Amino acid sequence: CCAGTKETAFISAVTAAGLVHSVTRSCSAGNMTECSCDVTLRHGGSASEGWHWGGCSDDIHYGMSFSRKFLDAPFKNITGKSGSGLVAMNLHNNEAGRQAVAKLMSVDCRCHGVSGSCAVKTCWKTMSSFEKIGRFLKDKYENSIQISDRLKKKLRRKEKSQRKIPIGKDDLLYVNKSPNYCVEDQKLGIPGTQGRECNRTSQGPEGCNLLCCGRGYNTHVVRHVERCECKFVWCCYVRCRRCETMTDVHTCK
Repeated sequence: CCAGTKETAFISAVTAAGLVHSVTRSCSAGNMTECSCDVTLRHGGSASEGWHWGGCSDDIHYGMSFSRKFLDAPFKNITGKSGSGLVAMNLHNNEAGRQAVAKLMSVDCRCHGVSGSCAVKTCWKTMSSFEKIGRFLKDKYENSIQISDRLKKKLRRKEKSQRKIPIGKDDLLYVNKSPNYCVEDQKLGIPGTQGRECNRTSQGPEGCNLLCCGRGYNTHVVRHVERCECKFVWCCYVRCRRCETMTDVHTCK
């Protein structure tokens, strides 16, 4: 379903980034024999500024290399080279995910000195949380760029008026416009949103306004019965009250 859309672009990028993140974490934790911490930073730093590299810096080079070999090779083997626009798009989006991990690397430090004076600091490079990387890629998804499906030497924007604007390494690209995910389409495997439970008060993706695609929602009352206020009685059983609650459930029309 939906090949070459901005949704598949996001999935490609998140998958590639997740592989880099997971493999690199395993390297730093010492769980893999092929890699460890980033040894290129040892004995560096700035003595005059009172800090030096130490600890275990995340070495994303191995994670990036592993992700490229694992995810890019199948696309390159389709034609022996990245010849078609769709293949080139997938390779670009894979790399965009990896670039997100590299771009969001940060430096953590620990202070040393009398009474925590921070006279000297030990610093190391670390990856951002995958949640932060995911938010970065979600923003790239929302600002993704449509490209021409005809590959002429390099990827280019579909809009002729914008073709002079360069495409960044961390931009997400798509060829085909997304189908209407609001309406059921069995041929494409799209279930639609009719009957989906939604949150009436939320403005997020689970909110009724967005999830119901402007069709409105139905409200019905659901009765829940459960055991509550349970107490242990000597000896030896548990006594509970039977509690009943009524809640409103909203489902898309």
